[in-house]
Amino acid sequence: MMRNRYRNGHGRGGMVNRVVLAGLMALMLPFGAATAKPPLREVPEIVDTLFIVAVANEVAKICPTITPRRLKGLSILLNLRAHANKLGYSDDEIRAQIESKEEKAWMRAKGEAYLKSRGVVIGEPETYCVFGREEIRNSSAIGALLKAR
Repeated sequence: MMRNRYRNGHGRGGMVNRVVLAGLMALMLPFGAATAKPPLREVPEIVDTLFIVAVANEVAKICPTITPRRLKGLSILLNLRAHANKLGYSDDEIRAQIESKEEKAWMRAKGEAYLKSRGVVIGEPETYCVFGREEIRNSSAIGALLKAR
Protein backbone atom coordinates (compact mmCIF):
# COMPACT_ATOMS: atom_id res chain seq x y z
CA MET A 1 0.00 0.00 0.00
CA MET A 2 2.83 2.33 0.80
CA ARG A 3 4.46 1.79 -2.61
CA ASN A 4 1.29 2.68 -4.49
CA ARG A 5 1.00 5.97 -2.67
CA TYR A 6 4.48 7.10 -3.78
CA ARG A 7 4.15 5.79 -7.33
CA ASN A 8 0.99 7.69 -8.20
CA GLY A 9 2.38 11.03 -7.01
CA HIS A 10 0.93 11.20 -3.52
CA GLY A 11 3.02 11.57 -0.41
CA ARG A 12 6.51 13.05 0.05
CA GLY A 13 8.18 11.16 -2.81
CA GLY A 14 5.58 12.36 -5.33
CA MET A 15 5.93 15.97 -4.21
CA VAL A 16 9.70 15.87 -4.56
CA ASN A 17 9.39 14.37 -8.03
CA ARG A 18 6.97 17.11 -9.13
CA VAL A 19 9.26 19.88 -7.81
CA VAL A 20 12.31 18.37 -9.51
CA LEU A 21 10.37 17.96 -12.77
CA ALA A 22 9.14 21.57 -12.63
CA GLY A 23 12.71 22.77 -11.99
CA LEU A 24 14.08 20.79 -14.93
CA MET A 25 11.36 22.13 -17.21
CA ALA A 26 12.20 25.70 -16.19
CA LEU A 27 15.88 25.12 -16.96
CA MET A 28 15.00 23.83 -20.41
CA LEU A 29 13.14 27.04 -21.34
CA PRO A 30 15.20 29.66 -23.17
CA PHE A 31 16.10 32.65 -20.98
CA GLY A 32 13.80 35.03 -22.86
CA ALA A 33 10.82 32.72 -22.50
CA ALA A 34 11.20 32.48 -18.73
CA THR A 35 11.45 36.25 -18.21
CA ALA A 36 10.45 39.08 -20.51
CA LYS A 37 13.33 41.45 -21.26
CA PRO A 38 12.70 45.17 -21.33
CA PRO A 39 13.78 47.10 -24.43
CA LEU A 40 17.46 48.03 -24.21
CA ARG A 41 16.43 51.69 -23.95
CA GLU A 42 14.97 50.82 -20.53
CA VAL A 43 18.12 49.16 -19.17
CA PRO A 44 19.91 52.01 -17.36
CA GLU A 45 23.43 50.59 -17.39
CA ILE A 46 23.18 50.04 -21.14
CA VAL A 47 21.53 53.26 -22.25
CA ASP A 48 23.53 55.46 -19.85
CA THR A 49 26.82 54.10 -21.17
CA LEU A 50 25.70 54.49 -24.78
CA PHE A 51 24.72 58.07 -23.95
CA ILE A 52 28.15 58.88 -22.51
CA VAL A 53 29.90 57.49 -25.58
CA ALA A 54 27.51 59.33 -27.92
CA VAL A 55 28.03 62.70 -26.20
CA ALA A 56 31.81 62.29 -26.18
CA ASN A 57 31.73 61.33 -29.85
CA GLU A 58 29.64 64.40 -30.72
CA VAL A 59 31.99 66.73 -28.84
CA ALA A 60 35.06 65.25 -30.54
CA LYS A 61 33.36 65.45 -33.94
CA ILE A 62 32.44 69.15 -33.63
CA CYS A 63 35.28 70.62 -31.55
CA PRO A 64 38.43 70.91 -33.67
CA THR A 65 40.77 70.91 -30.65
CA ILE A 66 39.46 67.76 -28.99
CA THR A 67 39.93 64.21 -30.25
CA PRO A 68 38.22 61.02 -29.15
CA ARG A 69 40.03 58.30 -27.26
CA ARG A 70 38.92 55.72 -29.82
CA LEU A 71 40.43 52.61 -28.23
CA LYS A 72 38.94 53.46 -24.86
CA GLY A 73 35.55 54.09 -26.47
CA LEU A 74 35.74 50.85 -28.43
CA SER A 75 36.70 48.94 -25.30
CA ILE A 76 33.71 50.39 -23.44
CA LEU A 77 31.36 49.46 -26.28
CA LEU A 78 32.71 45.90 -26.48
CA ASN A 79 32.30 45.49 -22.72
CA LEU A 80 28.81 46.93 -22.98
CA ARG A 81 27.89 44.41 -25.68
CA ALA A 82 29.22 41.56 -23.51
CA HIS A 83 27.18 42.84 -20.57
CA ALA A 84 24.04 43.07 -22.72
CA ASN A 85 24.69 39.51 -23.94
CA LYS A 86 24.92 38.35 -20.31
CA LEU A 87 21.56 40.02 -19.67
CA GLY A 88 20.11 37.86 -22.45
CA TYR A 89 20.19 40.25 -25.42
CA SER A 90 21.47 38.89 -28.72
CA ASP A 91 23.91 40.76 -30.95
CA ASP A 92 21.03 41.23 -33.42
CA GLU A 93 18.88 42.89 -30.72
CA ILE A 94 21.77 45.16 -29.74
CA ARG A 95 22.48 46.07 -33.37
CA ALA A 96 18.80 46.80 -34.00
CA GLN A 97 18.79 49.15 -31.00
CA ILE A 98 21.87 51.04 -32.15
CA GLU A 99 20.90 51.22 -35.84
CA SER A 100 17.23 52.10 -35.35
CA LYS A 101 16.32 55.53 -36.78
CA GLU A 102 13.92 56.08 -33.88
CA GLU A 103 16.55 55.21 -31.30
CA LYS A 104 19.15 57.43 -32.99
CA ALA A 105 16.69 60.34 -33.02
CA TRP A 106 15.82 59.71 -29.36
CA MET A 107 19.50 59.57 -28.34
CA ARG A 108 20.29 62.72 -30.39
CA ALA A 109 17.44 64.65 -28.74
CA LYS A 110 18.53 63.46 -25.29
CA GLY A 111 22.16 64.41 -26.02
CA GLU A 112 21.30 67.84 -27.40
CA ALA A 113 19.11 68.57 -24.37
CA TYR A 114 21.97 67.56 -22.08
CA LEU A 115 24.54 69.63 -23.97
CA LYS A 116 22.25 72.66 -23.99
CA SER A 117 21.74 72.30 -20.24
CA ARG A 118 25.52 72.45 -19.87
CA GLY A 119 25.89 75.65 -21.90
CA VAL A 120 26.59 74.22 -25.34
CA VAL A 121 25.05 76.11 -28.23
CA ILE A 122 24.19 73.56 -30.92
CA GLY A 123 26.25 74.28 -34.02
CA GLU A 124 28.82 76.53 -32.29
CA PRO A 125 32.05 74.52 -32.08
CA GLU A 126 33.72 76.66 -29.40
CA THR A 127 30.92 75.89 -26.93
CA TYR A 128 31.51 72.16 -27.50
CA CYS A 129 35.21 72.77 -26.85
CA VAL A 130 34.53 74.58 -23.58
CA PHE A 131 32.25 71.75 -22.48
CA GLY A 132 34.74 69.07 -23.56
CA ARG A 133 37.71 70.70 -21.81
CA GLU A 134 35.64 71.01 -18.62
CA GLU A 135 34.72 67.32 -18.81
CA ILE A 136 38.40 66.39 -19.33
CA ARG A 137 39.47 68.62 -16.43
CA ASN A 138 36.82 67.05 -14.15
CA SER A 139 37.81 63.50 -15.20
CA SER A 140 34.15 62.72 -15.87
CA ALA A 141 32.97 59.64 -17.74
CA ILE A 142 32.59 61.80 -20.87
CA GLY A 143 35.96 63.49 -20.31
CA ALA A 144 37.68 60.13 -20.00
CA LEU A 145 36.75 59.49 -23.65
CA LEU A 146 38.23 62.80 -24.86
CA LYS A 147 41.72 64.24 -25.32
CA ALA A 148 42.53 67.92 -25.81
CA ARG A 149 45.11 68.67 -28.49
